[in-house]
Formats: sequence, structure tokens, C-alpha cells
Amino acid sequence: MLHKQKPHVVCVPFPAQGHINPMLKVAKLLHTRGFHVTFVNTVYNHNRLLRSRGTNALDGIPSFRFETIPDGLPEIDGDTMQDVPSLCESTMKNCLAPFKELLRRINAGDDVPQVSSIVSDGTMCFTLDAAKELGVPEVIFWTTSACGFLAYLHFISFIEKGLCPLKDESYLDTRIDWIPSMRNLRLKDIPSFIRATKPDDIMLNFFVHEVDQVKRASAIILNTFDDLEHDTIQSLQSILPPVYSIGPLHLLVNRDIDQDSEIGRLESNLWREEMECLDWLDTKSRNSVVFVNFGSITVMSAKQLQEFAWGLAATGKEFLWVIRPDLVDGDVAVLPPDFLTETADRRMLATWCPQEKVLAHPAVGLFLTHSGWNSTLESLSGGVPMVCWPFFAEQQTNCKFCRDEWEVGMEIGGDVKREEVEAVVRELMDGEKGRKMREKAETWRGLAEKATEHTRGSSELNLQIVINTQLRPRDR
Repeated sequence: MLHKQKPHVVCVPFPAQGHINPMLKVAKLLHTRGFHVTFVNTVYNHNRLLRSRGTNALDGIPSFRFETIPDGLPEIDGDTMQDVPSLCESTMKNCLAPFKELLRRINAGDDVPQVSSIVSDGTMCFTLDAAKELGVPEVIFWTTSACGFLAYLHFISFIEKGLCPLKDESYLDTRIDWIPSMRNLRLKDIPSFIRATKPDDIMLNFFVHEVDQVKRASAIILNTFDDLEHDTIQSLQSILPPVYSIGPLHLLVNRDIDQDSEIGRLESNLWREEMECLDWLDTKSRNSVVFVNFGSITVMSAKQLQEFAWGLAATGKEFLWVIRPDLVDGDVAVLPPDFLTETADRRMLATWCPQEKVLAHPAVGLFLTHSGWNSTLESLSGGVPMVCWPFFAEQQTNCKFCRDEWEVGMEIGGDVKREEVEAVVRELMDGEKGRKMREKAETWRGLAEKATEHTRGSSELNLQIVINTQLRPRDR
């Protein structure tokens, strides 16, 4: 019965691709450090994973198991991201009871150790009530950047100062100079939910509620590294429970876990990845390819898709473009036939790809991105400069920091003009600005590797502290 003594962590991601991926990395890292892991997906996403990865993909291994709870939304059989506001509202209201029931069932069995800690997404704070009832510590994992998280924590101040709800678009240029460590900020750089026009806006109230709850956690972990967001992390530490940067997580995972091992093969992509992308990149010269991927949630109009297409075509560059089936809002993503003909010999199109490997590939010279945090961090870790087209949430904040603080990116306007796409891509691939940004990105790559260095990197040491002080069961 030795396994009874093993620490048992329950990991609960928010049910979206950009949250599941980093949480699975945390779970794997804890597993390699001696934890029994239970990973909790929603029923809807569990079924999507089985469709994309095969019916046995989530059988797990004896010490790493997958469980499910319902998300509370009407059941649909789909392969698209659910409506985000509905999902946020539903998880907040409906998930606590099934989660408590799941914990009760796990602890009633005699085949696994008793649950000794919980690691939950920062937007799944209902789990804190369950942890309290169970008497176990809970570490909250905010999957955003530190700068995005700090901005969310100040949402309540925007409301108190009368800047939110937003009166009209002209207020977006208002200077924001009262968030510590965030310089030259405007309202438009704050996570997009601050642009709510009604006080009862679901997303606005959801974030005000969740960041308030986070203060009850035993500790908070972030997928970032100290050199990148040092001042912001210090600002967070002054107002919250202990905050630890433990990223870039993918560098720790790649270092510690053999991809062909049982645990290495556990994957979390909700779409099937097309590995042929990597073979295609292998045939290209260094820094010659523009990689285009807008993540798992961004949607655009058919017109915007066309502008991106013709802008890319005009650059004359080779490109790899990920186009999800649901990328165009309310429609099928269809590219103009003459565009397909014109670019036939210098492009690859995919519906999903192993992005982390693509950004680490030497052929990729530029990333056209929605500025989601996982994407931004993977790009910085690969030394790849960015063209930023932020869509929503804290992508606007990430974009501002990429552009002004980390000096690795240029932004293009929301309405997308092909001439602008062409000009910015050319500048970053061939121009002086591009050369400087590539050097800067290379510097960040080195610092990301240093942070995850074995036994002495700052993120590596922080992870060890979190495990020793928060997650290992105290002597009861």
C-alpha cells in the first residue's frame, strides 16, 4: 500500500485549448516529480480530445488519470470552441457540485492516494471552495502573462474611476498611469473585456469576481520567467499570496520528459495536428518562412481573411498558414482561388499544427500571431519576432509589451489592410527593424533557456519551492 503515501494533485484547467495545454504541462512536471495526477476536463472537451487523438488517448497511466465534470451548458456534439461568455458564466455557476462529487468519489476509492492538493486555472476559482472543504492547499495557475494578470487585477479600479463601462471608443486613448510597473499604457492596451458598455456585462463581472477570489489561494503560479516580467511579477507579489514564475513550461517539459515515454505521449490538442508541416519546413532555408496562426479562439470576417491572404501573397515570401475550420465567423474559411494559384509553390496550409515545434524550427523567421500568451512565449523561446494582431482578452496587453517593452513585435490594425500586412512582413523579414527585433528575440530566447536551466534556473527553483512549500502534504 506504499502508493497511499504518494502526494495526489488534482489539476483543473479552464475548458479552452490555450488553458488546457499549459495545465497539462504543469501536471506532467508534477508527475515526474513524484505526484499522482488526476487531470479534470469538461465532458465536452474530453469527447473532442477522444475524436482528435483516438479513443484510447485518455486512458492515461495508473499514476496519471483523466476525469471529467460537466460544464453545465446544453450538450452539443461539436468540434468548435464554445461561446466564451456562456462557458465562463456556466463554469462559475454549475461546476462546484460535480467537482466536489468527483473529489468525494476519488477519495472513496482505495486504488489511488487521497487527494492532497489542487492546482486550478485562475478562471476556475469555484475549486477554492472544494479545497477549503477538503482541507487541502490550492495553488492557482493563471495561464496569462504577468502583465495581463496585473491588468485584470485592476479591473475594479477602472469601474471605480468611471472608465468602465466604456462610454465611447474615443476613451480608448485615455492614459492609464496608476498601475504599478506598467508604463505608457492606454485604455486600449488593457484586456478587451474592459471595453464593456453595460455594467452587467458577463465577462467584465466574471473577471472582477475571479481575480478577487484568487486572493484565497495558497500560492499563484505563472507561465513566465523572471527576466521577462520582473517588475510586473514584483507588483503582483505586493498584493497577492506568494507568486511564482515557473515558465516557459514547454522548455521544462522538453528537458524533463522523453516525448516517446508514456507520459510524453499524453497530449491535449483538440484538433488533429498535421505533422507534415515540419517536413515542409525542413526543406526551407533559415529564417525564410512566415508562420501564420491565430490560435484556437480568434475569429475574423471573410474580408479580413482575404486581406491577410493578399498581403501575404504580395510579400513574395514562403509561408505556413494554419486555418482552423471555424476561423471565419459564421462561415467556412475559403481562400480566393487566384490566391491559391499564385502562391501554390511557396506555401503550406494546415488546419492545425504542432506550433511549439514550428516556432523552434530554424526555417521560421517571423510569426504573424493573435498574441495569445502561449504563442507569445513560444515565439520568444524560439527567438522569433512577431507581427501582432490581437483579438481579445489580454492579447492587447501582450501585444503592447511585445512592441514597447520586449521590442520583438509590430502591431497591425484591427481592420487589416493588405498593404499594411505586406509592408510590416517585409520590414520584419528584410528590414533594419526586423534585424534588431530578431537580435532582441534571440536575447530573450537565451534568457528563457537560462530560467529553465537544470537545478539552478529561476523557474526551475520556483517550481521546486511551490512543490516543497505548497503541494507536498504536510505531516498531518
